[in-house]
Amino acid sequence: MIDRCTAHRVAHRVARWRSAPALHPHGVLCSGTLAVTGRSDTGWGVPWLDRPGPYRTTVRWSRALGLPRRLPDGLGLAVRVENVDGLSNALDLLFTSSRSGRLGRHLPLLRPDALGGPYSTLLSYRVGDRERVLAAFPVPGPDGSPDDTMPTLWQQLARRPVRFDLRAAASDEPWRTFATLSLEAVHTAPAARTVSYDPYTHSLPGLHPTGRLRRLRDAAYASSRQGRTGGERDQ
Repeated sequence: MIDRCTAHRVAHRVARWRSAPALHPHGVLCSGTLAVTGRSDTGWGVPWLDRPGPYRTTVRWSRALGLPRRLPDGLGLAVRVENVDGLSNALDLLFTSSRSGRLGRHLPLLRPDALGGPYSTLLSYRVGDRERVLAAFPVPGPDGSPDDTMPTLWQQLARRPVRFDLRAAASDEPWRTFATLSLEAVHTAPAARTVSYDPYTHSLPGLHPTGRLRRLRDAAYASSRQGRTGGERDQ
């Protein structure tokens, strides 16, 4: 098991070597809309999830290891939901390419294409009175097939918005949709360096990640971010 000090040291060395963050070094920053659907039966026990409404979002799509585009990589989908409580506070949700099964939703999956399968939070969230994993499922294109891969995201967004269904489930529950996410435009390269996502700081009462492995994750990401001084290239 990797401890906090080891994670800090490895991430710091990789960041210095590539003069960019060790984790998710290159990304595509998009603007979009998240629409909370609410539930028609019993509520989630979280006021924000039980109240339908649209919210502006800033989404960063990135490759976890920064491998060449022709190779599979762990793909990240970081979502910043703006003004979730009417007081300019934000909600950050971090998803990683995965499978949807009970075990697969907890494990990162290397994938060659950005829309070839779901993304999950891997670790559980406290959602109301239960622990649940959150996931983002790509909505197929009009012909029912997956759309383009990450290198052609600009062309994809020029044709139509890229959409995801956001769902939650405990281990003994089926996936249930709580919101839809629509990516609508790509920002320029400088804008991709302006957002730092933190799901622990930017969370809501009743909707937040559990504390498991938090110190390990924080150590790795803190060291990873030290490489940003070398600049970040959009992908």
